[in-house]
Amino acid sequence: METLQLWLLLLAGLSGAVAQEDLYRKVFVFRKDPSDGHVVVKPEPERPLQNFTVCLRSFTDLTRPYGLFSYATKAQDNEILLFKPKPGEYRLYVGGEFVTFRVPETRMDWEHVCAGWESATGIAEFWMNGKPLPRKGLRKGYSISAEAVIILGQEQDSFGGGFDVYNSFTGEMTDVYMWGYGLSPGKMRAAYQSLQLPPCALGWRNLQYEIKGDVAVKPRLRDALVI
Repeated sequence: METLQLWLLLLAGLSGAVAQEDLYRKVFVFRKDPSDGHVVVKPEPERPLQNFTVCLRSFTDLTRPYGLFSYATKAQDNEILLFKPKPGEYRLYVGGEFVTFRVPETRMDWEHVCAGWESATGIAEFWMNGKPLPRKGLRKGYSISAEAVIILGQEQDSFGGGFDVYNSFTGEMTDVYMWGYGLSPGKMRAAYQSLQLPPCALGWRNLQYEIKGDVAVKPRLRDALVI
């Protein structure tokens, strides 16, 4: 078993290699600024989405714009996009349209964010470090296509590519999850606290991914959770 885990780590450390493993207490390190480095994650949803929740942690000293989570289809490059245009602000895109969430500016530290959306009401919600921000309206009645490419660390301007390196992420990322439904407030807080979470199609503890470019898998240096 230890030999298998070591082999998976070696594969993960090679650009372009495919791996599937439990990444508990590990991070993706996006090493270069600017860069076209990114991580392709799977599986894609099996059917169109009427609801979703995306959660992740990031750690960076960037002050320029950068993309964190990009879900693109052939018809729409910003089908789902979690983007940070500047310190103290996040944007959530659904179907090419976006809403802005203004967050408290913090000292340089890990930021845990969860973004959720439901088609029936068009309600978008955003949680930062276990606390909700005021909800907003976005693309009521829209349906998100299932045929997608999901990328971490870049904003896709075309299906699977079209990157602007000056919108690339540089830093560390961990605890990436996606659900095809909205999480309850209790589960949003549980995601921040790294507690047990409901089953999901895309999860950090059993992630299938492919590294492209200057990205490495490394142990986490310090605890990402500050309660």
